[in-house]
Amino acid sequence: MPPLADLQVLDFSTLLPGPMASLILAEAGATVIKIERPVHGDEMRSYPPKLGADGVNFHLLNRGKQSYALDLKDPAAIAQLRPLIARADVLIEQFRPGVMQRLGLGYAAAVALNPGIIYCSITGWGQTGPRSQVAAHDLNYMAETGLLALSADRDGTPVLPPVLIADLAGGTLPAVVNILLALRHRDQTGLGCHLDIAMADSLFTFAYWALGEGFATGHWPQAGAELLTGGSPRYQIYRTHDGKYLAAAPLEERFWDAFCRIIELPEPMRRADAPPKAVIAAVADLIGRRTAAQWREAFEGYDVCCSVVRELREAVGDPQTVARKLFAGMFEAGGRALPALPVPLAPMFRANHSGRVTAPRLDEHQ
Repeated sequence: MPPLADLQVLDFSTLLPGPMASLILAEAGATVIKIERPVHGDEMRSYPPKLGADGVNFHLLNRGKQSYALDLKDPAAIAQLRPLIARADVLIEQFRPGVMQRLGLGYAAAVALNPGIIYCSITGWGQTGPRSQVAAHDLNYMAETGLLALSADRDGTPVLPPVLIADLAGGTLPAVVNILLALRHRDQTGLGCHLDIAMADSLFTFAYWALGEGFATGHWPQAGAELLTGGSPRYQIYRTHDGKYLAAAPLEERFWDAFCRIIELPEPMRRADAPPKAVIAAVADLIGRRTAAQWREAFEGYDVCCSVVRELREAVGDPQTVARKLFAGMFEAGGRALPALPVPLAPMFRANHSGRVTAPRLDEHQ
């Protein structure tokens, strides 16, 4: 039996952070009831590319869930929700602070119906503070928490992150962790709680090394100047002769020694007191003399912490990915079967779905 098979989740969230959190819970066996607005449903249904009537992103994030379409501004709909709230273990919502209260669905109303409910609110800035009502997206949270400034191009322009770090690392994962902790707390006390998950708050955790240096020494790390931000030859991206890239991270001395030996870096440049910029230029020159395939072959069998940068389509078919069976699960949509999105659960905790799991049609389970 999957560990959350007896859990019922009521999910009011849309787009990414909340739906990904409830997907993880569903993959661990929970029954997830997705509350959607009538006619259009979750905005993610309309995002291209489409598979059948709905966007592929909706299918990826909402497989295995149930869908109820309700107009939350209709008192009759609120009356329909009360029995669901009364028996739910977890409620996830992603509105701005105050919206659920105005609808009559806030934590006070929920806990009056169900003292053991775990009420999880996911927002950008949290339930309190001067920005709590400010609209923002992932890039804004990265910018306001200082993380975006730590990664810059050669001309100093911050690099646009290719993944939604705040949504997933700042919203989804903290929500899941705290929901599980709250369930454990309920086991001990019989009481639920209100979880205030702020995506911006959680991002500071990922700047631990920069925060430590800033607080301890007064020197606040800058892009292009520190060990992990481009200031060291031991943690760099170098261009190869054929226009591909080598991600080199031989931080420890034993890895650095092996790396230098293989690329034939002159002895004076290998020393710890060599000027970093000069070493970076020397390594870049050497890496630029061979193709990515030649460097992959040269490093094969050695511990040097170096990787040729792969495109996503290559990574999906990589032998390591295949061996780990990351895309072995399937879902069906629009008459097609496609690999399901991997979720960060150990195999022993994943529900053993029979057949291919689908995302719900709007209001399919009303």
